[in-house]
Amino acid sequence: MLDLYGLIGYPLGHSFSKDYFEKKFKNENIKGEFRNFEIDNISDFKEIIKNNTSLRGLCVTIPYKESIMKYLSHISKEAKEIGAVNSIKIDRDINGNILTTGYNTDVYGFEHSLNAFIPDLKENKYKALILGTGGASKAVKFVLNKLNIEFLEVSRYPNDQQISYQETIKYINEFRIIINCTPLGMFPNVDTFPPICYDELGEQHYLYDLVYNPINTSFLEKGNLMGANTKNGLEMLYLQAERSYYIWNNYSKNNS
Repeated sequence: MLDLYGLIGYPLGHSFSKDYFEKKFKNENIKGEFRNFEIDNISDFKEIIKNNTSLRGLCVTIPYKESIMKYLSHISKEAKEIGAVNSIKIDRDINGNILTTGYNTDVYGFEHSLNAFIPDLKENKYKALILGTGGASKAVKFVLNKLNIEFLEVSRYPNDQQISYQETIKYINEFRIIINCTPLGMFPNVDTFPPICYDELGEQHYLYDLVYNPINTSFLEKGNLMGANTKNGLEMLYLQAERSYYIWNNYSKNNS
């Protein structure tokens, strides 16, 4: 029986994970299968685990990265601190007992991708603007805190700890890393973009977009026109996927 891996979310549509892992299995001669489990209720997670005895790992996507946590046997310290899980390792003992452990590999993917994007990240005291306050921003905030990078969150409806998009003009010269954690610009709405002051950007700025489809979003295009350094979220996706596969096949309880 082939080892089974999969993705849970709703809706799934075109799945990066399925395409990625199917190509990986073929190219590396891995005897595995990857399956999409599109569920409109997170409680169906239990049935997926129960009915697929060869299942070894799952990716988790929108809208279940937070709600999945209460269904897991164990959550890694990092994922617990972030408050979101995007990867689940599934173990079964000889008696058929099931252990499900949740991890967050978005952190690994973003941190390594950001370090590659800004080589002197640790030497210079950069400051960052995080555009959007939804679930996608959680891993980003965790990494920036880990790297001791001061940041401000930008929201359409800011609270006392956040700023509005209109206020970014006061900070954009000092906060040189700008990270888009919103879905603005994602296919098919490719003409949308976060409403920041693009005219204030220059070659000293680094624009990172978690969106990867299209490759060059309107957010990045506007940055490019002003000479800013830009990067999309595709490398982050590759890195977090590889990290998930490593966890599914190499991690023990001691790594949690």
